[in-house]
Amino acid sequence: MTKRPEKQAARDVLAQLTTAGDRATLEVGSHELPVTSLDKPLWPGAGRRKGATKRDLLIYLTRVAPHLLPHLADRPIFVTRFPDGVAGKSFFQKHWEPAPRFARTVRIHSSQNDRDGDYLICENLATLLWLGQMAGLELHAWFSRVNPEPDATGRSRKFTGSEAALDRSILNYPDFIVFDLDPYVYSGKEGHGEEPELHRRAFVRTRGLALRIREILDGLGLASFIKTSGRTGLHLYLPIVRDLDFDAARGVAETLARHVQRERPKDVTVEWSVRRRTGKIFFDYNQNSRGKSLAVPYSPRRHAAATVSMPITWDELATVYPTDFTLHTAPGRLDEHGDAWAGMLDAKQDLAETLGAGSAP
Repeated sequence: MTKRPEKQAARDVLAQLTTAGDRATLEVGSHELPVTSLDKPLWPGAGRRKGATKRDLLIYLTRVAPHLLPHLADRPIFVTRFPDGVAGKSFFQKHWEPAPRFARTVRIHSSQNDRDGDYLICENLATLLWLGQMAGLELHAWFSRVNPEPDATGRSRKFTGSEAALDRSILNYPDFIVFDLDPYVYSGKEGHGEEPELHRRAFVRTRGLALRIREILDGLGLASFIKTSGRTGLHLYLPIVRDLDFDAARGVAETLARHVQRERPKDVTVEWSVRRRTGKIFFDYNQNSRGKSLAVPYSPRRHAAATVSMPITWDELATVYPTDFTLHTAPGRLDEHGDAWAGMLDAKQDLAETLGAGSAP
């Protein structure tokens, strides 16, 4: 497990960020981190909507790090960078050559490039703040880990050389099956070609679908966890013992997706065509693939309200709305209530035993 940042180190960083000018060199424990453009707006405010600067982002990351870092432990990550803020252009970054000395990397074969590359594993506050300094606003982590403990000690840890080696490795066995619910229900205010904006009518429908999925899983004796995506939808996670590979996990997700589609054909779609999704909730089971990911818990999102992806309890789902959780409000919630997903890896379920669907060892 990743060591949580020392409380004193975090307090020291917060004090430095509060008093620093537009640029500074932060002392983060035993590491030094130059930061620049601290007063640059990354989420522009408008009217009653409060904006957020890079300074606000770094303060946020420091405050939530004790809760966020455990969800990144031992997982290759990639980020979406927004050099000019959420109103500007963005790009994905997966490979880091070179990374700073305080950052951990792991070498993994890339099927797309047919070569090995360095992937980042974010396991300390200095690395998290370095990503923030580079305007890495959205954080994404693999659903699999490089650490075989405690439930996959017999799996290979060789990730380089070929796709076949990666197929045999522990990185091909996820900790979760994920259910990504993305409403393609338009408010009518979107511009031509724009994706659906967040609005209550669509979110209420998505909430209803999430509750139905939970009901099905409960009926199978399977406990699930839920979070807001930070944008328009919801993410459900089913923690599993690592005896299913990604192909098997995706098969389980597809079976459930098609079941609820048959139940609710007017509400649910698994279609990739945007035209055929319109007016329905897209149940994306294909996220269950090696190297794919959703925004991690507490990741900031590209939304005008500076929202974050927030783990919640099932009891809260009836009353919450995605814009309840922002860079400005999420730290206070965590201070008061803690992480709703704490200990999720201790709640793993043997899906192969429950459903009789295993993959070859």
